[in-house]
Amino acid sequence: MRTVEQRVRRERWHAVAWTLLGLALAAVAVLPSAYVPGKVATEAAFRDARPCAGHGAVSRDGASCLRTVRGTVLTARNAKSGRTTVFRVQLRLPVPAPADQPIDLDSHGDLSELVRPGERVNVTTWRDDVVAVRQGEVSERLSGLPDEDPAAFTGAALILVWSAVLAFVAAFGSVRRARRLATGRPVIPRVPFGRATSVGVLIVPFVAAFCGGYFWDTWTAVVMTVVLCALTAVPATILVLRWDREPFSASPAGEQPEAPVRALD
Repeated sequence: MRTVEQRVRRERWHAVAWTLLGLALAAVAVLPSAYVPGKVATEAAFRDARPCAGHGAVSRDGASCLRTVRGTVLTARNAKSGRTTVFRVQLRLPVPAPADQPIDLDSHGDLSELVRPGERVNVTTWRDDVVAVRQGEVSERLSGLPDEDPAAFTGAALILVWSAVLAFVAAFGSVRRARRLATGRPVIPRVPFGRATSVGVLIVPFVAAFCGGYFWDTWTAVVMTVVLCALTAVPATILVLRWDREPFSASPAGEQPEAPVRALD
């Protein structure tokens, strides 16, 4: 059984550790945030792009344009990409970059039933990205294009920021528990950190980023991602914290049961 002094000391060390973690997370959040303006500018250029007048990748006014590359399919088969299965198409060389690289399509899409080796397809490219693949009247737009980046980077920054906020909340809770222990007052039990993280910190910003990028463009998508996260992450986290809180025990000071180290107040 730990003495009151030992528990007070432990809670103070926890407060220091949570504070340092919060500062580190806040500092790391600057990295994805710094990329957002550039990603917004790239998305705007991508959305304003028009088909190239000739065979070049740059239009007359100097802006990048959408180039169409016609090539012959060398191989077309299902392949593993991480944990998912994709329909991977490789064009016969020579074709200009980026169409010379393997193109991953939806393994359950219409093109996976149509495209076969030896057939001709049209590949639309923009800068270093393959935008879409077309065969006849059937076309498929690829994922991971520049118009999806700003909201995704904003969501990553929000995950780090909200994690930092919760770390500071945990630090405050450790300080409060130390004071209550030192003065002989009852100590409010801790709340497990895991569920609050998965719901309020990870899931909500991810959904907000998806909705922001799906319904809005450029800076509007960034702002709406932040707004949606602010309106949902805070209530979701508070609800999880209250749901996970153990029943209050009014046992004498120094007799409260031990709680897991990774916890929030």
